[in-house]
Amino acid sequence: MSNIRPFGTTPGGEPVALIQLDNDMISCQIITYGATIRSLVVPDRNGAPVDVVLGYDTLEEYICHDGYLGATIGRFANRIAGGRFQLNGQSYDLVTNDGKNHLHGGRQGFSHRVWSIAHCDTRSVTLSLSSPDGEEGYPGDLECSVRFELVGTSVIIHYHATSDRDTLCNLTDHSYFNLAGHDSGPVLDQYIQILAQNYTPSNEESIPLGTIEPVENTPMDLRIPTTIGKHIHEPFHQLIDARGYDHNYVVDGPIGLLRPAAVACAPSTGITMRVETTLPGVHFYTANYLPQGRMGKGGCAYGPRHGFCLETQAFPNAPNEPSFPSAVLEAGTSYDHRTVFCFTR
Repeated sequence: MSNIRPFGTTPGGEPVALIQLDNDMISCQIITYGATIRSLVVPDRNGAPVDVVLGYDTLEEYICHDGYLGATIGRFANRIAGGRFQLNGQSYDLVTNDGKNHLHGGRQGFSHRVWSIAHCDTRSVTLSLSSPDGEEGYPGDLECSVRFELVGTSVIIHYHATSDRDTLCNLTDHSYFNLAGHDSGPVLDQYIQILAQNYTPSNEESIPLGTIEPVENTPMDLRIPTTIGKHIHEPFHQLIDARGYDHNYVVDGPIGLLRPAAVACAPSTGITMRVETTLPGVHFYTANYLPQGRMGKGGCAYGPRHGFCLETQAFPNAPNEPSFPSAVLEAGTSYDHRTVFCFTR
């Protein structure tokens, strides 16, 4: 199709494609390496186009740089403590790639795989991936897909997966948003609202303590629109340990129902983004570890706080915390979840 073009070849010889989606209201680019959102262009208050996600110009940069910019994360998004979990009485050891912990699916997670194009038209693309039994330590042959669809001023992401054995499955999108434009610098003056009464506090390794605690009377309380920078430097141990926000919030409402999770807004452009999800949590991350001077699209320089992530997902370390919602995908059942990013001005 005319909206698919080459985006390079991996060192292993796999061709990577770039897919351009456009519905005359918003547009985005998806690359098959990591099922990655490379750009997302929406209108500002005056109708001018603004690219609101951070990204790179070349495949080599996506392969070589850390940070997971725009990628689809799996088989398990976020961290699993010690790279170990038990399932059906059996212990599994995963690849540890974040100190002694397992992060974002391991060294060759879904963010570092080339996905296949299962279906594509001008307004949507479905990408598919097979993850064999034992990959990164996970049990079961997993078949998964992610569909990106433009509907009005929304991007709808639909995740689907099945496995021939009980396994873990926890997929998310790791886009870094900057609603003033990907090249506009820090996001501290942009507003965030997270529709969650509770969050899961973490230790200094960003592993949840196993408790679910209220945000009330803490700097973690973002239930009303608050500038990202208002509390980020407060002497609160959760923010100090993580160098800012890097925390899972418990989205209000029943799991499995598409419901509001967060709202963000940039005063300079008037762009508002509303996030809805069927998943249990949303992880709010303020690009605390993005290196200063990292070159992005068009030769602009990125750095800490130049974007924020709203990663809808199961809770971090859920396989080792019985009180958390289960992240087990049972054989014969389907992982079926949606996340919507809706833009208004």
